[in-house]
Amino acid sequence: MCKGLAALPHSCLERAKEIKIKLGTLLQKPDSAVDLVIPYNEKPEKPAKTQKPSPEEALRWRESLDKLLQNNYGLASFKSFLKSEFSEENLEFWMACEDFKRTKSPAKMAEKAKKIYEEFIQAEAPKEVGPGVNIDHFTKDLTAKRLVEPSPSTFDVAQKRVHALMEKDSLPRFLRSEFYQELVQ
Repeated sequence: MCKGLAALPHSCLERAKEIKIKLGTLLQKPDSAVDLVIPYNEKPEKPAKTQKPSPEEALRWRESLDKLLQNNYGLASFKSFLKSEFSEENLEFWMACEDFKRTKSPAKMAEKAKKIYEEFIQAEAPKEVGPGVNIDHFTKDLTAKRLVEPSPSTFDVAQKRVHALMEKDSLPRFLRSEFYQELVQ
């Protein structure tokens, strides 16, 4: 691997491998691999299973990320937008934490906590939101310590940091997107 690639986060390298595999399949079987085409900088697909909001309701999403996330159509739209930018890991982490907090069984909670940590926080996790990406070393270490005895608040600090990042960075990009602009017109 060249030195330039070695400096990239593991998640970027994994995504590049996925793209390479899909492109290879597409080149080998052009007629049967239409579904493998990766749209780049395309408008996100519109969410199908939820009712489209009124322009007034969509305008309320500008008030806060929470207003957007509380609306099923808004959540699906935001997720689709982030996927189009290859940056959906923060939202997926936030959603996994929300699901984790609703878990009642201590055994299930421990199982889910381990899965969330391995998927999003540990070094070189497949969808890492950890140090050098979106959360700092202090938050990562604190979260790791809380895994010893998982509770609904195990991921609170990390989730709040990721939420703040999405509100500061991802939400403004979404609000400027063509898809969102169409919703509010």
